[in-house]
Amino acid sequence: MARIRQPKPFTQLLKEIKYENFIPLLGKYGATDTQGRYLHWNEFKWRVEQGDDESAAWLATKVSRKAITKNLQLLQAEGDMQFSYCVPDSLFAQLHTIDKMTGGGREISDEDLVSSNEKNRYLIKSLMLEEAITSSQLEGASTTREVAKEMLERSLAPKDKSQQMILNNYRLMKKAVEKKDEQLSIELILELHEIATHDAIDNQAISGQLRTDNKVFVTDFQGDYTFYPPDWTTIESRLQSLCDFANSGHGQIERNNFVHPIIKAIILHFMIAYIHPFGDGNGRTARAIFYWSILRSNYWLFEYISISKFIQEKRSDYDKAFIYTETDDFDLTYFLYNQVGTITKAVKSLYEYIDRKKRDFYEFMTWIDQSPVAKTLMRGQLEILKEALKSPGKEFTSRQVAMDFGVTENTARSYLKTLVDKDLLILAQSKQGKTRIYIAPANLKSRLKL
Repeated sequence: MARIRQPKPFTQLLKEIKYENFIPLLGKYGATDTQGRYLHWNEFKWRVEQGDDESAAWLATKVSRKAITKNLQLLQAEGDMQFSYCVPDSLFAQLHTIDKMTGGGREISDEDLVSSNEKNRYLIKSLMLEEAITSSQLEGASTTREVAKEMLERSLAPKDKSQQMILNNYRLMKKAVEKKDEQLSIELILELHEIATHDAIDNQAISGQLRTDNKVFVTDFQGDYTFYPPDWTTIESRLQSLCDFANSGHGQIERNNFVHPIIKAIILHFMIAYIHPFGDGNGRTARAIFYWSILRSNYWLFEYISISKFIQEKRSDYDKAFIYTETDDFDLTYFLYNQVGTITKAVKSLYEYIDRKKRDFYEFMTWIDQSPVAKTLMRGQLEILKEALKSPGKEFTSRQVAMDFGVTENTARSYLKTLVDKDLLILAQSKQGKTRIYIAPANLKSRLKL
């Protein structure tokens, strides 16, 4: 990442630039540019129209932003400064788009997609498994996706630290869903961190404990920018203020302090990373608290959405959004734009996944309808057969099937036994123990008499 040019503080600009130099530019330079981009000085200075003084144009932009800025009095930055943000029209439009996609604009909870028996299957496939892997990769885990998926789906013990990180993140996402109806507390933050870092810490940090020194710094993805978190003696008070912010009724109609739930969740994500309360595992904990917050606000669809995949794809933009906020009067709007864009991509990706799964299943059902054997099977058994047809030699266990379909192991075992009885799967014994393994035969298609 190239060196980022830092703007002068707003108070300094007001002292240095004459009133008559920037006032004429107020109508020309708003909170965003004509394309709706919320530019940092690092990019803004190159887009000032010829003949305009770039510093005066920047001050005009800052004044326009200040007019719509909300100060977050509970969230302290450096010295006596506080974090703030604003919602320009282009950001509001993106939030509205997300609300439509995740709310009444489209119904996705019908039986064809996520019936109660299939909820965990889609949850694991689309969020917990995906989020666990990519969130760990953001923190340096190097296990292949295939190995990671097998470990999670078959409940295998992790073989190294990378696999342990992925297993921890999987458990972390389950805990965020489980705790969504509770208020945020320092105890809950510590609990989430302990889960995230169990047997997977790179330094002398301790799982579930706040750092007790300042021997920590953060660099961007390429190591070009270094950030030193707040003093360790302020961590507990900062976290308590953050919990107060998280638990405040910002969505209540009778109050005048509304904060959009998505914005609130993103701010919590940022603040955990900024406070950096732990010696390791801050990113994983921050993303878990994001999910806790958004689910607490009844955005239930986020149980099925993975954001880390898209953060990873544009990691340099993610890092830059942090830096822009930290170098421009602690204006969180830069990070809000980055994460709202990430969330939009993640939601669209979920719908593409849903459409693909529905299309695959309907095509499969049309094809399987020709089989006299298949007509005697239940939906769950047909789903197992679909995977078996796609992957000859694939191994199934009752534990894995139970986890995929959100059923008991007894029900899963019954599904698999029926398929063995009908000569559609092959029963085998694991060499490592007493676990029964059900194998997809290479000639399954002919066994179905298709």
